[in-house]
Amino acid sequence: MWTDTHAHLDAFVESQALDAALERAAAAGVARIVAIGGDPASNARALALAAAHRGRIWAAIGHDRALALSPPPLHDLRAQLAAGAGVAAVGEVGLDYYHDASNAAAQRALFEAMLEEAAAHSLPVVVHSRAAEADTCAMLAAHARDSRVATGRVGVLHCFTGGWKFARALLDLGLYLGVSGIVTFRNAEEIRDVVRRAPADRLLLETDCPYLAPAPMRGRPNEPAFLAHTGKFVAELRGTTSEELAAMTSRNAERLFGLPTSADSTASAPASSLGTDPSFRCPGK
Repeated sequence: MWTDTHAHLDAFVESQALDAALERAAAAGVARIVAIGGDPASNARALALAAAHRGRIWAAIGHDRALALSPPPLHDLRAQLAAGAGVAAVGEVGLDYYHDASNAAAQRALFEAMLEEAAAHSLPVVVHSRAAEADTCAMLAAHARDSRVATGRVGVLHCFTGGWKFARALLDLGLYLGVSGIVTFRNAEEIRDVVRRAPADRLLLETDCPYLAPAPMRGRPNEPAFLAHTGKFVAELRGTTSEELAAMTSRNAERLFGLPTSADSTASAPASSLGTDPSFRCPGK
């Protein structure tokens, strides 16, 4: 049983192709999906999907960096988080300076507001970070120190594309690493190195669909069923079986997102600690 921890399902809903995509996912062994929001419309869709597919789809809702210059009022999001039904995390939220860093201060202010909501509602965060490692790390370090943030449920750096130093800093803060189809790309050796070295109980699998289809499905719109290709690749990379990796990463998703425990899951302990190493500390930790 695979768990897709990061799927943008809006396009499937809009094209009325969701039922077929869910059938293909089930046939590929993808039993659970976290539907990702990031703005009011996507949040509403994710919540509706979680309500319509209880036990199969959960929602992550929040205000992402694209809203930084004109953030929506928080009252609707707070009401949705307080209701709690089907909500597994605050996300997708974070920082992206890759194309334009002119609004970096506004992005940080919005990210800080989302971290506050996550702490206030005892939820993990689903974090996007691109070309913003130092700021991401510093803000997550402060967040992880918040007494309202549960050990082992800080959050996940989704679609991780950094090197081992950044990965180690995040792991030291208690975060998980989201592994997407990028790990299968030919030029992704740095990511493969991280995936080999990271503790098994800190890895999550995701599609980030409809983007980033893994080999051998590149060139096609990504979908939850394709997670099995990424999972098989990661299992071979780590020298384990697909079955073992599926069970481990699904247990990790259960722990982080508070999903119901699967029949074969016996692990309930918090995520492993790597110990402290000053050379890998996030700024501000």
